Amino acid sequence: MTAVIMAASVAFVLTLIGSPFVIATLRRLKAAQPIRGVYVEAHQLKRGTPTMGGLIFILATLAAYVVGHLVERTLPSRQIASRGPTVTGLVLLGLMVCCGAIGFIDDLLKVSQRNTAGLSGRWKLVLQVLVGGVFGTIAVRVPSGSGQTVASGHLSFVRDIPWARLGPVLIVIVFIGVVMASTNAVNLTDGLDGLATGTSIIVLIAYVAISFWQYRHWCSDTTHVAYCYQARDPLETGLIGAAAAGALAGYLWWGTSPARVFMGDTGSMAIGGLIAGEAVATHTILLLPVIGVLFVVVTGSRIIQYVSWKTRHKRVFRQSPLHHHFEQVGWSEVNIVIRFWIIAIIGTAIGLGMFYGAFLKQTG
Repeated sequence: MTAVIMAASVAFVLTLIGSPFVIATLRRLKAAQPIRGVYVEAHQLKRGTPTMGGLIFILATLAAYVVGHLVERTLPSRQIASRGPTVTGLVLLGLMVCCGAIGFIDDLLKVSQRNTAGLSGRWKLVLQVLVGGVFGTIAVRVPSGSGQTVASGHLSFVRDIPWARLGPVLIVIVFIGVVMASTNAVNLTDGLDGLATGTSIIVLIAYVAISFWQYRHWCSDTTHVAYCYQARDPLETGLIGAAAAGALAGYLWWGTSPARVFMGDTGSMAIGGLIAGEAVATHTILLLPVIGVLFVVVTGSRIIQYVSWKTRHKRVFRQSPLHHHFEQVGWSEVNIVIRFWIIAIIGTAIGLGMFYGAFLKQTG
């Protein structure tokens, strides 16, 4: 646990101290976020704010991961599968970096072309499928010494569902679906200063808690045999989740209202990819919509609006996603963000309650 705490602390300090320098560099490069005309009235003061701030916490997370493993090497062994980087780390960080790269291309096109079009939706989906397919295959096909893979052979809720066994191809398809859903959901939520950042911190902390609990009751640990978890490298998922949460917390200092920098698609897609990886690696795929309930609500509002307009030529909301609807109603940006964070906390608490409740049920 010392390595996990150290990784979170290092990531926090790096983003807190390093953000002003990155922001200044982005300003010199004139990497300003284009603002849609429909948002001008509410967001006109945000013109000129640099984007691609996601680079800050992506790099900080990677650096903190390295530091975490250096610290881990100095600690006494506790029957962990590996004292160095693992395939689980490769999958999670690979998803974060590669999904972030998709977002970076999108942001770069927006900045260079001075409009909000960026990378077409079709190409985004194609690249997401490609990234999900590559890392999904690694997660399924590269076992540990004990035969465990990052992705389970079953569909999972609070743990693997025994009767929901899937073949390797279906597992990769599910993996791709989780990556696509998560990256696009976080991307849609990133519309107000600090909204996606704060929500992601809450979700990642939940996965740190789940990973730590799995590590304490790991099937590789012979002191816990009554009810143990088959997840591979739970300490690794916890370390990466903590590093990312710490990096986002430091970034939030500069990204909250009024934001000095926007994370852009670079950041939102990177976070989405990492959260998808955490859900798969901890064997809690179907629990993700509960823990990330705010992402589900925001995405659902966009889908409802789209379907209603296409079928009835009527809008359900004044504007979608949902947070922009409340802007049009007259709520302040800060009020929307804080109230949405409360919703995120409630969803996370319910998800953790389900996870821990299942443990108590089996051991009580």
